[in-house]
Amino acid sequence: MAWTFTTDIEAYRDAADTLLTAQPVRHTVLLSVLGNLVRIGAGVFGDEPPLCGWWSQGGIARAAVLQTPPYPMLVTALPGSAASQLAGALADRRATLSAVNGAEPDVSAFARAWSQVTGRRGMVSQRQRLYQLGELVTPEPWPGGAARVASSADRAVVMSLHDGFSAETGQSGSGARLVDDRLAERQLMLWEVAGAPAAMAGMTAVICGVARVGPVYTPPELRGRGYGAAVTAAITQLAIDRGAQTVVLFTDLANPTSNSIYLRLGYRPVEDRLILNFIH
Repeated sequence: MAWTFTTDIEAYRDAADTLLTAQPVRHTVLLSVLGNLVRIGAGVFGDEPPLCGWWSQGGIARAAVLQTPPYPMLVTALPGSAASQLAGALADRRATLSAVNGAEPDVSAFARAWSQVTGRRGMVSQRQRLYQLGELVTPEPWPGGAARVASSADRAVVMSLHDGFSAETGQSGSGARLVDDRLAERQLMLWEVAGAPAAMAGMTAVICGVARVGPVYTPPELRGRGYGAAVTAAITQLAIDRGAQTVVLFTDLANPTSNSIYLRLGYRPVEDRLILNFIH
């Protein structure tokens, strides 16, 4: 068993598709990132080419990774010796690896192996929880205002909200190409009060019956009024209306407010995730 790496998106999809689509909820980020790479192009997330890899046994992929610099490397479950072999293979390639993102046990296993090989240790950047919708429970009472799907005419407002979200969550990259794509695909919603935007939520395309909600953002000065919960409920219903059999989202476990909101809306925990940054 060994790791195979490529920058060929189509080859990666052919090799990893069965693995990824077997668990579309747990692989929601990998699938949506891969979908964007295939549909929009390899440069959608940045100027550096993506790094794609899979670990196979008998010609069947048992684990996979995907990195689109400057974002963390995404990992599936890493069974057996997959984590230690991954660390060795990436070190042999002299890979520049700033961070890793995945289920907590797998990220921890890789971080230990990477530290042994490179001397770089992992520092927790964010602890996340993956939630899956049970039955949508709409907020009662609804706050003032209403939701609507954003259009290209809203680009300036949406980019401002997106930049605010990125700054607060420590995400790198401008995200402009993804915002433009989501506007074109009508995958962003605004909650407006008296004609002014008060919150924003997005969704991914429906892949294997699953859509993911995110980002969800309310400017700090407008929080505590129910706008975030309302726009999340609205975008969730939009995903369902567009054919999603399952709707998922991620939360930052350091934010008890958002976690409690999503529970009240009918979302239920699936697993905990970890983003680790590597430092010398």
